[in-house]
Amino acid sequence: MIIVTGATGNVGRPLVRALAAAGERVTAVSRGVTAADVPQGVRPLRADLADPESLRPVFDGADALFFHDTGAGAHLLDPQAVLGAAKAGGVRRVVLLSSIGVASRADSDSHGGTGLALDRAVRRSGMEWTVLRAGGFASNAYAWADAVRTRRTVAAPFADVGLPLIDPSDIAEVAAVALRGDGHAGQVHELTGPALMTPRGQADALGEALGEPVRFVELSREEAHTQMLAFMPGPVVETTLAILGAPNAAELRVSPAVEQILGRPARTFADWARRNAAAFT
Repeated sequence: MIIVTGATGNVGRPLVRALAAAGERVTAVSRGVTAADVPQGVRPLRADLADPESLRPVFDGADALFFHDTGAGAHLLDPQAVLGAAKAGGVRRVVLLSSIGVASRADSDSHGGTGLALDRAVRRSGMEWTVLRAGGFASNAYAWADAVRTRRTVAAPFADVGLPLIDPSDIAEVAAVALRGDGHAGQVHELTGPALMTPRGQADALGEALGEPVRFVELSREEAHTQMLAFMPGPVVETTLAILGAPNAAELRVSPAVEQILGRPARTFADWARRNAAAFT
């Protein structure tokens, strides 16, 4: 049985679908998951990664774990406790979803520091491990959905700074391969999209997917900082803006890993926009 944490998220949801379609027994775990969120035959189970004791029943009889570091909430986790509960329940393989920023911003507590602690815990867990370090998610564009629906406008800072955004479905497919197959133990896979994509380019791609123009409005760094503080802790905002505005070489690098592992090119942001256009209409 495979345990998928973060099962209702942008990666967890397609991962659960992919594993179920492949015939795997799957338990989908998140704080609010219900039977309506998962395919038929998948067991939904509510649990909180920040409460390891709630996880012990989750892991009984499992042999693999997809461990999502939960992004900005990663500092709330006790990774040794989570992994210890998993190992005690029989899990022998763990796939950690992390970010490229864990390594590229190792001096940042909000990205590198906490993320590296999770990374080290997984490597020292005594289980087979694989780490997936992903670039920025194409699905972060959902933050613009209301503005695109109501005003056909995208507002963002750093209009012409590109990053190799990745489709979360590609991450899910790579995770499924690592969870089910051999040859990935002890590996760190950096996962990105196939090309750099700017915020202005994302607005254009959304417009093409919708069949009508989407206007781009560039925010100042200060305006973006104020908006992001409404849903992110201050240190996370600072590091995120640093990545968006002045990405380093590691954050700009386009990785071939998706194509190498899946045998097809990584999906573009335009692909993602076309598939998810309904969210912006």
